[in-house]
Amino acid sequence: MHRRDVMVAWAFVIGLWFAIIFVAIATWNLAPTGGARTLLLIAGAIVLIFNTGAILAMLRHYREDRDFMYGLDIKFLDEAKGRRG
Repeated sequence: MHRRDVMVAWAFVIGLWFAIIFVAIATWNLAPTGGARTLLLIAGAIVLIFNTGAILAMLRHYREDRDFMYGLDIKFLDEAKGRRG
């Protein structure tokens, strides 16, 4: 479960980077001035930096508490299977 969650988190990070880069390229000619383009690039970079940092912190927390968090999931899944079968 932990490995899947890490892979999904990295997929979101990569998807976010591609999305921001695509939007920057697609809307480049819509910005009226060079200053507006610079401001939009800086804002996009800030979004990327903070979101990437937040996901990295989340993954670090998952790694530290993995046994506790996933142990509870496994326990409840086992109990649910016991009730069904």
